[in-house]
Amino acid sequence: MTTAAVAAILCLLFAAPASGVTPLHARPAAASQDSGAAPWVGSWTTSPQGVYPIGYAVGQPGPLGEVAPGIEQPLLEYAFPDEQAHDQTLRMVVHPSIGGDAWRVRLSNRFGTQPVTFGPATVALQQSGATVVPGSSRRLAFDGQPSVTLQPGEELYSDPVAITLSDEEAQRSNLAVSLHVQGDSGPMTWHAASFTTSYVSDPGAGDHTDDVTDEAFPHSTTSWFFLTGLEVQREDAATVVALGDSITDGFFSTINGNDRWPDVLQRRLLAERDDRVLSVVNQGIAGNMVTRVGRLPGGCQPCDGPPAIDRLDEDVLSQPGLGAVILFEGINDIGGGGATADQVIAGMQEIIDRVHARGIPIIGATLTPSGGAEEGLANYGTAETDARRRAVNDFIRTSGMFDAVADFAAATEDPANPGRLLPSYDTNSSVGGPGDHLHPNRAGFLAMGHAFDLEELERLVESADPVEQEAA
Repeated sequence: MTTAAVAAILCLLFAAPASGVTPLHARPAAASQDSGAAPWVGSWTTSPQGVYPIGYAVGQPGPLGEVAPGIEQPLLEYAFPDEQAHDQTLRMVVHPSIGGDAWRVRLSNRFGTQPVTFGPATVALQQSGATVVPGSSRRLAFDGQPSVTLQPGEELYSDPVAITLSDEEAQRSNLAVSLHVQGDSGPMTWHAASFTTSYVSDPGAGDHTDDVTDEAFPHSTTSWFFLTGLEVQREDAATVVALGDSITDGFFSTINGNDRWPDVLQRRLLAERDDRVLSVVNQGIAGNMVTRVGRLPGGCQPCDGPPAIDRLDEDVLSQPGLGAVILFEGINDIGGGGATADQVIAGMQEIIDRVHARGIPIIGATLTPSGGAEEGLANYGTAETDARRRAVNDFIRTSGMFDAVADFAAATEDPANPGRLLPSYDTNSSVGGPGDHLHPNRAGFLAMGHAFDLEELERLVESADPVEQEAA
């Protein structure tokens, strides 16, 4: 299919800037949009977890550098020599889960310590690499203005822009969101492990948001910066949030393959959908924990992001069109933090109660096995950790507190070697080589994505009776 044909099929058009974008934090609200407008739902999300470079990146190019005491990983030394952006353009690639006609993006300076100014900003259809489909680029506005300054801790939405994309086209497409960082950004709010390649211009290169080709984007990254959401306006859809850790984030999935278990579930839902469209969005953070127990000595606690009980409101309950939550966390509390099963269960109970208080159903996913994990993951592989994991899984399966159960443990455990992953699921699909006995690979994610009863999930979403969150 030619570039012109793709552009014609997708029919991307400008929308008149709307005046009703409600920011997430602090900023005075603009006038309300037309009350007859369709509601918003999430089509892609990622959780801000801290400031670059603290986190667990995968496939990141660059020389090794220390991100925390005793913790090294590749740094984007040439794109961000002093770990911030300087008058340069970030072109971040995201994969929408569903389509629609009107879209907005969400930007975050949640962990920043100084104001950061964006502008201009665009959204376009990715062609390949950092090249976008000619004619598809559309300028974003912020309360009618071409640029916006986010204060430390602030998050906000862009004005809506019209992009006509069917669900089938969305599944075949990526969108490139380009942000020009004016001046110095200061500490950059980021999501470390995107498993998707994005692109960055040279420091001081200026505004390249309208560029069609990739000449101005010599640097690649497998992380997302400042961008945390892509939402679409439609009546017939609801958001399902996958809340989890590295196994939800996508560790050992293929880079640019979109084969994390939430992606697999999304494809199943679209292939077998009824009248209601469910959009599965991913709020996983590598290393994340349910509780505040923290890492055992030698671990990188800041790398894990805020625990689930602390980020629940911002990352889950604030999602538009929320219809259900899937909780799949706890192994890091046990294996990485030495938590007891009771501590993890207490954290899960708090999350369940808070989700139910908002009128939203929640599905519990059983913890996958980690027996045999060694080296930096040694505590994950012990018999004691496995016993605690099984106790947590017994709670998930039998307590009746969850509205449904996805039995990931049963889907991935080796029946010939209980407590360990199936050997065929224990290789590294991200960067190649053997597995670590903790993270399932692409084949494992396929099995996990098929562990859901789709009819049950759809019934739960239909039963949701959302209670609006009180304004801050």
